[in-house]
Amino acid sequence: MPKFIVERNFEPPLSQEDLSATEERMAPCLDLYDVTWLRSYWSEDRKRMICEYEARDSESVRNVQREAGAKFERVWMADLLE
Repeated sequence: MPKFIVERNFEPPLSQEDLSATEERMAPCLDLYDVTWLRSYWSEDRKRMICEYEARDSESVRNVQREAGAKFERVWMADLLE
């Protein structure tokens, strides 16, 4: 299944409480759109985050973000370089 990257920026920095609340809102949306969260990385200052998902298409990933109220800048398809 294709992989997608979601880029996020936060000002002020994202708190653990805000992250947890977003994760809770996102869980049913992931199932609804058949999107699988794989992993996320956030910067030490908690102002930037990159999340990796598997999905049929980028619009499914965008729909999850929008319905969950998750802030994001971009969604793009990615290939892993090894």
